[in-house]
Amino acid sequence: MLLQSAAAAAGVASVGPFVLREGRAASGSVKIFSWAGYISPDMLADFEKKTGVKATLTEYGTNDELLNQLKATGGAGFDIIHPTVDRVPNYVEYELVQPLDESKVKWDGCLKSSVEGSAGMGGVVGANRYFAPADWGTEALAFDMNKAPLAYGTASYGDLWTPANAGKVTVRGHSSLIGIALWLESQGKLPHPVRDQFKDEAKARANFDAILKVAAANKKSVAQFWTNENEAQGAFRTNGCVIGQTWDSSAVALRKEGLPIRFVAPKEGALAWMEGFAIPKKAENLENAYAWINWFYTPEAGALYTNHSGIASTSVGAEAHLTDLNKQFFADAYPGDALQKLWWWPIQEAWYVSIRNEYQDRFLAA
Repeated sequence: MLLQSAAAAAGVASVGPFVLREGRAASGSVKIFSWAGYISPDMLADFEKKTGVKATLTEYGTNDELLNQLKATGGAGFDIIHPTVDRVPNYVEYELVQPLDESKVKWDGCLKSSVEGSAGMGGVVGANRYFAPADWGTEALAFDMNKAPLAYGTASYGDLWTPANAGKVTVRGHSSLIGIALWLESQGKLPHPVRDQFKDEAKARANFDAILKVAAANKKSVAQFWTNENEAQGAFRTNGCVIGQTWDSSAVALRKEGLPIRFVAPKEGALAWMEGFAIPKKAENLENAYAWINWFYTPEAGALYTNHSGIASTSVGAEAHLTDLNKQFFADAYPGDALQKLWWWPIQEAWYVSIRNEYQDRFLAA
């Protein structure tokens, strides 16, 4: 099991205060390209205070937006990017990132399970590691606890499509198809195991044909499709949705606002992903890119990240510095055996992403 619980990390001794490599004062800048809403001004200020390096942040909304931007520049323009681990092989294939110099990374500050687990999830390609784990999170069921209450153990991806929720659902196109796939698989109604479709084009198409049939029949239940954080939150905040398949960060942000939105893993397993840092092929401030990674691998920086984004950091000792709200959110989202049932995204190779997007487009056009 990659990550048993946040509490498990508490037993690992935390690293000491951040110290610059070889005791030398750093200077200059580092250009960061990360997800919208992930990196706070407080984080940038703390990094500069601790390292002397000025960080500038540019944000994106989707993995495809990140990939397309780097393809357009041939891997230039940024020193640090923040991809999802299952997509890292895409960047390697297009020669957009460089192997990490592992001797420059303070790995003791990162949960050992995430370092080891990420290797087979796309973080290591060939003989080289391209990925330093930063966080992990899930896409599962967000719900209004007054208008569409759910309980762990019975909550299912199928709850999105019940008549009571018709016209009040928000989902993302391609990932909602996997939610439907897991629901169908649990009922013995899918031609092939879900994981097999990531490895074989014929099985992928056979599965997607079955999935699309169910998705199209239920499309009328969707009030809004989302593609990024702002859209997912807006579905509940202003567009009348009471249930959806969203990121954990979307739900915790709404909960922070005092809205009655909660988040729970379905019985089929929450869709789990890991994100981390990679260094573009043409990074100009290489030493400062490593300084960013090593700063992040401190308890205080990891907690700044989680308290801001609501996404679990891989930094050792971060959980000791979390707010009460974030601790409670985690407990509510993953009770019982939920962490043992996490459904980790497999590597999504370019051919699979193409098929996935084809069927997503057909769902959106249905």
